[in-house]
Amino acid sequence: MANEEILQEEEENLLTLTDENGEDVTFEYLDCIQYADKEYLVLMPAEEDSNEIVILEVQPVDEETENYISVSDEKVLDEVYAIFKERFKDIITFED
Repeated sequence: MANEEILQEEEENLLTLTDENGEDVTFEYLDCIQYADKEYLVLMPAEEDSNEIVILEVQPVDEETENYISVSDEKVLDEVYAIFKERFKDIITFED
């Protein structure tokens, strides 16, 4: 695979969102998980040397637009994270 193809593939996995302070934050898209009839994005901040992930609820606005809402329910966060860990257990080493 050529370097240009690798760079393009990496850029396609990046998502820039605007936070509540109006700041743009770039995330690496890791997965989209269905849980309790809702969709959740699993993201990792792209510009930090961190292993933290962010889970956001996908809230459809119309056919072309979605809002991404932070999740405050610990049970939902734990369940979505457990699904993510199970899917990626052979790819990512998780620290508990």
